[in-house]
Amino acid sequence: MSEQDVLAAVRALAPAVRARAHEAEALCRVPDATIKELATVGLFRLVQPRLHGGLAADPAVFLDCIRELARACGSTGWVIGVFGCNTWQLSLYDPRAQEDVWGVDRDARICSSIAPVGQVARVEGGYRLNGRWGFSSGSDHADWVMLGGMVRDDDGKPVEMRHFLLPRTDYAVDRVWDTVGLRGTGSNDVVVENAFVPAHRTIGAEQIASRIRPGHAVNPEPLYRLPMGSVFTSTISTPIVGMAEAAYQGYLDATRDRIKVAGMSRAAEDPFTQARVGRAASDIDAAWLQLVRNISDLYDCAKRGEDPPMGLRTRLRRDQVLATERSVAAVDLLVESAGGGAMRTGDNVLQRAWRDVHNGRGHVANDPERALVLFGRNEFGFDVSDLML
Repeated sequence: MSEQDVLAAVRALAPAVRARAHEAEALCRVPDATIKELATVGLFRLVQPRLHGGLAADPAVFLDCIRELARACGSTGWVIGVFGCNTWQLSLYDPRAQEDVWGVDRDARICSSIAPVGQVARVEGGYRLNGRWGFSSGSDHADWVMLGGMVRDDDGKPVEMRHFLLPRTDYAVDRVWDTVGLRGTGSNDVVVENAFVPAHRTIGAEQIASRIRPGHAVNPEPLYRLPMGSVFTSTISTPIVGMAEAAYQGYLDATRDRIKVAGMSRAAEDPFTQARVGRAASDIDAAWLQLVRNISDLYDCAKRGEDPPMGLRTRLRRDQVLATERSVAAVDLLVESAGGGAMRTGDNVLQRAWRDVHNGRGHVANDPERALVLFGRNEFGFDVSDLML
């Protein structure tokens, strides 16, 4: 299948994914049937290297798949973004680590929790890990996990942050995920007890953020020349845009025939309602168009073999956080005039999207001040350094 074939197949599956959105919330994870269907149409191969049977696709196509799924089910779109980003990240690892995963199972999925909260000890041939890592989305459906950890010297002083790759046999999933929004993401805790991680299954955070990564030795495709921060943050904001689009359509569907008690008139005929629709639609469009423009410009640089300029990288972060901000604001604007019925529990598109976008907004990648300061510093000619660029 081509990347466009995968996108078309995802669009065709969207109604079935939408029909299971309520089930995902009840289960607190993406339903097995959804994962199976998405695997069948090749979605998990989209950003996988060609060496291991993947398509190494245009990242804009991957973001479009996330967006389509998030319109159907916010939790599913979120998890697919995480899985895809982790697949992309494994492509940067030592080729031996890639072989450990994809040499055994080309369809293997990887969850993650990158915050360096566990304990790391250097040992002969690698490291030993202990601890609990939270918010590992899609953990119920993963075969491997990437975990962040801080390597320290003999005096306990931090030396470097690294990412560690562990198979499912080396960790347990504690199913603690029970939230108001993004309930279906299954973002559970991962628990590790004295697990050995060989040196080739780990990579430094600074190395991931650099131009040269170990995986480039076997994966020459331009997709793997993109900055880690740009890929990661884009996959966080994209599903939120899809959720906002779902809220917008849900609002239109619910408002067309709704009668406002005040004046007993049709809500759709209210000019203030019409104005809200115009503002919300424009903000959602702006969010998506900027996300696609920036990742496409970045990809064009990679295809030309050029380093992306800092101005482009900071622009992507600027627009990425504002995509989230615009999407959340658009949903809030619609909910304010949707009437009491919009907040009914059950299989209700608008209230689910409202809960989901607010939960997604809390992700560290969506901190607007942090990202906007980076853009402003660069505009004024100051040095800029951040792992999320």
